[in-house]
Amino acid sequence: MTKRLARAADDGYRNPLVPGLRATADAERLAAALAAAAARLEPPGPYPEVAAEPDLEDASWLAFLLALAGPEAPDLQQALVAARPSWATAETPELPAERARTATAYRAWVERSGSQAQAFRGEASWTPQRRFSRVFERLALPGFARAARFDLLTALGAAGRYELEAGELWLSAGEDATTDAAKRLLVSGDKLLLERRARELADAAEVPLAALDRAFAVWGTPGDHADLAAEAPAPIRAALSLR
Repeated sequence: MTKRLARAADDGYRNPLVPGLRATADAERLAAALAAAAARLEPPGPYPEVAAEPDLEDASWLAFLLALAGPEAPDLQQALVAARPSWATAETPELPAERARTATAYRAWVERSGSQAQAFRGEASWTPQRRFSRVFERLALPGFARAARFDLLTALGAAGRYELEAGELWLSAGEDATTDAAKRLLVSGDKLLLERRARELADAAEVPLAALDRAFAVWGTPGDHADLAAEAPAPIRAALSLR
């Protein structure tokens, strides 16, 4: 069921790429959110420390912990960056009990592959999109929800640590801000149709499909906001029919 959240007043705005929008102000917010989300995925990605870490196993471990904490917990993320946890010593500093259990499950998942590098690389023949899909599915660990898995893989890809590229948003039912916003913006409860409309929007706006994950979540979450002072790039504004 799509959540009903506050919207700007209907001013006649209509756009087939986002049939759920009825107000220019909401379209402006989406444009700003898309611009910020796309910039977040440019190298070195949302977590520069992951790109800068010389040891691949430590970089992968830090990326996992930052994604597990989530961008909604910036203080915890900052504490993790400051601690620079070591993969070899299994450090999980500052993690609440529930997240610590997820970290334990992650380490057990890695052990089955031999290393994080092997777990994330998978088969040498995989394309970046297939690699993303296969690893995303395999990372379905207790307490590691869709948003966290998506953030981890996009962060590792943007940092250049592994060849990973999202070919779909992996929208899921339940308490997921991206999925809820996608239903509102794209007006469908059908996963395949939502994924198709999301790709059409990303193509028209000339942003990576992965950018829609964060953009939709920010747009649709009360209290979160995009920086409306910054002008969104022309392709985004054109896609959303904004002057």
